[in-house]
Amino acid sequence: MAKNVKVILRKEVRNLGMPGDTVEVKAGYARNFLIPQGEAFAWSEKAGKQIEQMQRARRAQALANREDAVAAKAAIEGKVVEISAKVSESGKLFGGVSAEKIAQALAASVVEAGSVEARSITVENIKTTGEYPVTVKLHPEISANFTVKVVAE
Repeated sequence: MAKNVKVILRKEVRNLGMPGDTVEVKAGYARNFLIPQGEAFAWSEKAGKQIEQMQRARRAQALANREDAVAAKAAIEGKVVEISAKVSESGKLFGGVSAEKIAQALAASVVEAGSVEARSITVENIKTTGEYPVTVKLHPEISANFTVKVVAE
């Protein structure tokens, strides 16, 4: 009953593939989400040239990104990023410290970390003051570790 179709990805789709990859997905997912959002287009025999061109561009960009990731790792590794937050009398935070706040604080303190996305940051839930280990994935093969120190305002 569920028919699968082949599509070519235009953008990176989490848990599916990278630009230029040919993937097979459910027809409804392709028709209702991937194609209207501009994330993919329908596969055809003539699309082979487009696939080759996209993969060449992806390989060239991957080399440049890897060099940037190595430089960013050297700048980020072992740093301590301080974030101030409102705290109750018992020492608990009002709310918490999100990955977005961590990404902003990291970009403000380390110049090379300006392109770090919040979704690439892995951290436990931060609900109290203290120091927390954080891992940021800069490249599929490169990660950097640093510490977030949460202090009271």
